[in-house]
Amino acid sequence: MNSSGSIRFHYVLRAVILLAFALYIGHLVQQDALHYYVAPKLARWIRLCPVPLSLMALSLGLQAVLGRSSALCDCEHRLPRSFLGSSALYSLFLLPLLLGFLLPDRALGSAAAAKKGLALSYTAVESGNGGRFIPANPYEAEFAKLAGQLYRQPIIPVFPEIFSETLGALNLYKSQFEGKEISVSGFLYREPQGSGQSGYAVSRFLVQCCTADATPFGILLAPGTQISLPADTWIEVRGKLHVTLREGVETLQIAPQSITAMAAPSTPYVYTNADAAEAWKELQP
Repeated sequence: MNSSGSIRFHYVLRAVILLAFALYIGHLVQQDALHYYVAPKLARWIRLCPVPLSLMALSLGLQAVLGRSSALCDCEHRLPRSFLGSSALYSLFLLPLLLGFLLPDRALGSAAAAKKGLALSYTAVESGNGGRFIPANPYEAEFAKLAGQLYRQPIIPVFPEIFSETLGALNLYKSQFEGKEISVSGFLYREPQGSGQSGYAVSRFLVQCCTADATPFGILLAPGTQISLPADTWIEVRGKLHVTLREGVETLQIAPQSITAMAAPSTPYVYTNADAAEAWKELQP
């Protein structure tokens, strides 16, 4: 068993770490940067975390300063006895905190997309059903409904609120959308050298819970597209959809008519929507 003095020291150190986490979350909230790390549904709960974390830190601090030595015990979880062991343990918490405070808060971009691999479809394969926008199974029903709404548009707008669902509907019925005009915005993804591919895509990161599970989604720009903008520039692309073969798989691509640089949006990521067809109606001007 550790001495009471050693236990008090660990209590103080843990109180400091908890308080540091509370301060870091408060910093993210104050800087309006929480959306860079977690989805909005989770962010509303993360905003409340500084309160319980501060109370826990206060409790540990009071125990360290005012607690009776006979009541201090590490019987359930033995504390590290060596300086090296303590350093290794607490560095697991202190290092992420240090990086969080020192590194700039910014959205994921091409570097992360290249490591994760750019996904070109939210759905697996094109629907085998011969009818126009008739779902082959219950899973495709929402996509089929959204596809019907998209098809009636002279220019298909890809709203960030249903970004992945729109790409999914287009890919599921890609042959029906051949030649249709589309307008989409995202960051410019340049395929890395040595990847076996060459070209560009307009992309967004789809986040389910937090950036750890973020998946880069995008749509290719036609080969030979000339772009002088650097990777990660936010762009709005307008052009026509075409079906092309990529590694033996039919894939949608845009033949751009215009590529315009734009300011990065306040919320760079996109999130899933359980009722994309209904959301489409609400997004109409």
